[in-house]
Amino acid sequence: MAEETGTESAGFDIPRILEALPHRYPMLLVDRVRELVKGERIHAVKAVTFNEGFFQGHFPGRPIMPGVLQIEALAQAAGILGVESLDLAGTGKLVYFMAIEGAKFRAPVEPGCLLELEVAFTQQRARVCKFEGKASVDGKVTCETQFTAMIA
Repeated sequence: MAEETGTESAGFDIPRILEALPHRYPMLLVDRVRELVKGERIHAVKAVTFNEGFFQGHFPGRPIMPGVLQIEALAQAAGILGVESLDLAGTGKLVYFMAIEGAKFRAPVEPGCLLELEVAFTQQRARVCKFEGKASVDGKVTCETQFTAMIA
């Protein structure tokens, strides 16, 4: 369970993540939440292992995590941020992607990496939220984007 200090939460593990997201293996792309500040930002982590199914074909001999899956991992982190910020865990409400803007891929993500996911609200309304997200490995940005999601 997370340790609460005001609006900050730390230490979300898989059971707590599963409460916030409907995603399950093999689509669950967030392994831990390091920090969450409700209504502001989240710092989550994806442990990228060679056992991921997509590495079998992307690419044989040079496995690289697809950029769209990096964006999906950022979106899932945003989903956790939205659900926790709006106290929607357990309500059956879902966070749906609406738009992806300005996606840039800066560096490959390979097996054995710890993919750091940092997402922040840029706009928050009742049902539609905008976010900016950045994924990185060892401090080097691998992907960045802005995206919009709807809570339904």
